[in-house]
Amino acid sequence: MTRRLIIEADGGARGNPGPAGFGAVVRDAASGEVLAEVAEPIGRATNNVAEYRGLIAGLTAAAGIDPQARVEARMDSKLVVEQMSGRWRIKHPDMQPLARRAHEVASGLGGVDYTWVPRAQNAHADRLANEAMDAAAEGRTPSRGPAARPQEPGEGPEEEPEGAGSLPPAPASPAVGWGHPDTAPTRLVLLRHGQTPLSVERRFAGSGDIELTGTGHDQARAAAHRLAGRGIDAIVSSPLRRTRETAQYAAKELSLEVEIDDDLRETDFGAWEGLTFAEARERWPEELDRWLADPETAPPGGESFAAVARRVAAARERLLARHAGGSVLVVSHVTPIKVLVQQALLAPVQALYRMHLDVGCLSEVDCFSDGPMLVRSLNDTAHLDPLAG
Repeated sequence: MTRRLIIEADGGARGNPGPAGFGAVVRDAASGEVLAEVAEPIGRATNNVAEYRGLIAGLTAAAGIDPQARVEARMDSKLVVEQMSGRWRIKHPDMQPLARRAHEVASGLGGVDYTWVPRAQNAHADRLANEAMDAAAEGRTPSRGPAARPQEPGEGPEEEPEGAGSLPPAPASPAVGWGHPDTAPTRLVLLRHGQTPLSVERRFAGSGDIELTGTGHDQARAAAHRLAGRGIDAIVSSPLRRTRETAQYAAKELSLEVEIDDDLRETDFGAWEGLTFAEARERWPEELDRWLADPETAPPGGESFAAVARRVAAARERLLARHAGGSVLVVSHVTPIKVLVQQALLAPVQALYRMHLDVGCLSEVDCFSDGPMLVRSLNDTAHLDPLAG
């Protein structure tokens, strides 16, 4: 009888690109017993590179246990799962050699199925990957492993396969935006959804599925007209109703389908959902002060800005991998859009408290293939001026 194994794999980077690492677990499918754990810091890399490296390490460990086994590889990276399953094209040059290596290792097993799982169901591998990222940031050796990375022909133990290692560091000088190899960097056109009943009253509006007001629909329509002829190649939206309604106007104007990415959703404000700032302060004064002082602090029962920043960075990397060199309309919310701008500027997460974005506004970020990003515009509301009049 063919043995069945489960691989749980993950990877990530602090800063994306930044200090990176991966982790993987191999379990017996029947008993759930952990048969192997691997983790390794890999220096400076992107989330996607680290996720692929985690998959390769897990496949290698499984092959070492039983090369005839049937394997299910579980990951919370939809990009890697869809690419390895053959449903998405692999356009990014850093991903192509990694995908080839993963397929090579998988071909030595009795068969591999790839399954996407929510991050909460990938907690063991996520913990190992975070240990590896901590080690990368601190210059330590791996705390688990070794990960038994497959060797390229002629590759020494300290060498990286071509294209699989770190991206070059971003220039430290103010010259970011000049001298990059891209003649057409990937452009993210960021559209905040239109007005909602909660935005009118300045209430916390997070994960609730709120519809647009009549004015919100007018704002979405005006933004869509503004974007006509701008060469938009794809539209990607948060799954929440207010963004999907906003995106549909652009989809109709541009004759494009709307892709949904769950990681572009708004912050979960937990117990503060639907409250004004004053109401939240009256009921949770200490918690609100801690939230304002520390991006790692979440509202009661909610999500921290730092956690949002991590998932939004992962969403951005998926967009760049799928639409390299194109122009992508991202329809999202105030916090994810601020995060994309903050990360482009290499600003601390605290910068989120120092930006203002109007409903229905447009912002633009160019993403270069060698790592840096350039903010081209922020909170552009010129298309809304006729509505104000």
